Amino acid sequence: MTDFAATKAMFDLPPGVLYLDGNSLGPLPRSAPDRVAGMVSDEWGKMLITGWNKAGWMAQPMALGDRIGRLIGAEPGHVVLGDTLSIKVYQALAAALALNPERRVVLSDSGNFPTDLYMAAGLLRSLDKGHELRVVAPEDVADHITDEIAVLMLTEVDYGTGRMHDMVDLTRRAHAAGVVSVWDLAHSAGAVPVDLARAGADFAAGCTYKYLNGGPGAPAFIYVAPRHAGNALPALSGWLGHDSPFAFEQTYRPGTGVARMRVGTPPAIQMAALDTALDIWDMADMDDVRARSIELTDLFIQLVESTCPMLTLASPRDSAARGSQVSFRFEHGYAAMQALIDRGVIGDFRAPDVMRFGFTPLYIDHEDVRAAAAVIADVMGNRLWDRPEYQVRAAVT
Repeated sequence: MTDFAATKAMFDLPPGVLYLDGNSLGPLPRSAPDRVAGMVSDEWGKMLITGWNKAGWMAQPMALGDRIGRLIGAEPGHVVLGDTLSIKVYQALAAALALNPERRVVLSDSGNFPTDLYMAAGLLRSLDKGHELRVVAPEDVADHITDEIAVLMLTEVDYGTGRMHDMVDLTRRAHAAGVVSVWDLAHSAGAVPVDLARAGADFAAGCTYKYLNGGPGAPAFIYVAPRHAGNALPALSGWLGHDSPFAFEQTYRPGTGVARMRVGTPPAIQMAALDTALDIWDMADMDDVRARSIELTDLFIQLVESTCPMLTLASPRDSAARGSQVSFRFEHGYAAMQALIDRGVIGDFRAPDVMRFGFTPLYIDHEDVRAAAAVIADVMGNRLWDRPEYQVRAAVT
């Protein structure tokens, strides 16, 4: 049984702040500053370049990958860390297409995160082989999985609404039609139980700065199923994906298994911060996290809807179909969110009208939900958002 009071104590949360934006950026683990400072002074400072061997920096992408793998149901040795999520999505899609060379259609949905669609469109243009990116409504995906589809590329939990795809069912349908699956776990890893092995997923990628709390710019991860690990072709053939990086050969030889999906030099400082966050995750069970998440989100929906009739629920009401976030639509959503942030309730806004609130049971409890709902009721009921300073859009919303 997960002790959520103990996990909450492991985070350095600012006093007076109710943080409901862990679906965008997780908060600071209390041990991260000392761990990062120690890495900088004791490892980088004293070991210099020998830290790659002595401190194990070079081995961390696979070691941390296995720790993340526990949270997403991956087989040991089949998750590796590095680069950004956009790069990992590109790699996964390119490798998936190469496994289905006779087909030309990539199927995705209109709720997918835009960068996934951008990366797919750019890749297909560069291939210049007549590929099509076919985007349908989320609820219509299953009906469009046919034998002309090469790759099914989906984000499991919709970034805007929190709507959740059925990974097991859609992957089964894909395989029945000879389709390779690519799953983006950006809003799944650390938010909902994921079992890639049971689902039979072919490829998956995700980030570590949201629910996993690795810090701004924390590296992404990629999963390659064991059946593909030996023949998946890395479109981005970086030197650390080479079978023998320090042989400095002129031609590329792919490394063993998922290691071939490594591209550039590991971000050693950022991995030190992520390491501390994963120590907290070692204290948690994902089924416990999911059960508590459902309690918190159901309570939040009940409280907000009872006091704020001007807000329209954008997330699924059925908790089984929803990730660990709740979104409401409001015409003046940006201004309303700025008013909430000004009063210590931090969520975020997504155009055109979505107010998002993320719930991470590792540090959010029932008391936090009730307090946040009371502030929302005050802001909305008294139109406290209707001030000129709240209308000015910042660069990050």
